[in-house]
Amino acid sequence: QVQLVESGGGLVQDGGSLRLSCAASGRSFGTYTMGWFRQAPGKERDFVAAITAMRWGSNTYYVNFVKGRFTISRDNAKNTLYLQMDSLKPEDTAVYYCAANTGAPGNYAAPRMYNYWGQGTQVTVSS
Repeated sequence: QVQLVESGGGLVQDGGSLRLSCAASGRSFGTYTMGWFRQAPGKERDFVAAITAMRWGSNTYYVNFVKGRFTISRDNAKNTLYLQMDSLKPEDTAVYYCAANTGAPGNYAAPRMYNYWGQGTQVTVSS
């Protein structure tokens, strides 16, 4: 069982920055593929970014509309996943969720690949 707790959300102005954190329980965090997703009201949960475990190359992946603005990273010693969000736009407003895949890697952009989810943190970008 893996517990994920997000933090760092809040209200920010257009063009501002936020850093989300996701603290994970357990001693095998470094072996998980981790992802960030977001869900705006009335919309589906969308992939934002993912980072594979070190054994899979610690590769990072981003959806096109956040490339160059968001950076995913992990600190395996602290069991923590991060999402640095810069140049935020009103359309980035959503609840942001972190997710963990504890099995073999697959389609990192598909929510069904992840077997553990956090409760989400609200990000609101005002214009």
